[in-house]
Amino acid sequence: MTPADANHVFRALADPTRRAIFEQLTRQGEQTVHALTRYARVSQPAVSKHLAQLKRAKLVRHRHAGRETHYRAQPDALAPMVDWLNLYGAFWRDRFDRLEALLEKMD
Repeated sequence: MTPADANHVFRALADPTRRAIFEQLTRQGEQTVHALTRYARVSQPAVSKHLAQLKRAKLVRHRHAGRETHYRAQPDALAPMVDWLNLYGAFWRDRFDRLEALLEKMD
């Protein structure tokens, strides 16, 4: 995973409507664009734009069935973000451990 992969995921999930759509797909499973439009309470073109961003970040996949397009979440695509958070989590744990050791020496 590259830092660019994490950037795409962070950028896609930075928008609250996209985050809500992704969470809805994660919780409820595959849904049509029409169902997501009703859920998000924004226009269908807006939902389609949000879904395009999520697709670019590989957070959703789609399939066509007749006139409907069905989307499903790809939670594994969160891996670059999780890796990034783990890296900085370890960094900060180390810093706090050093601070704690320093404060104990000062006592």
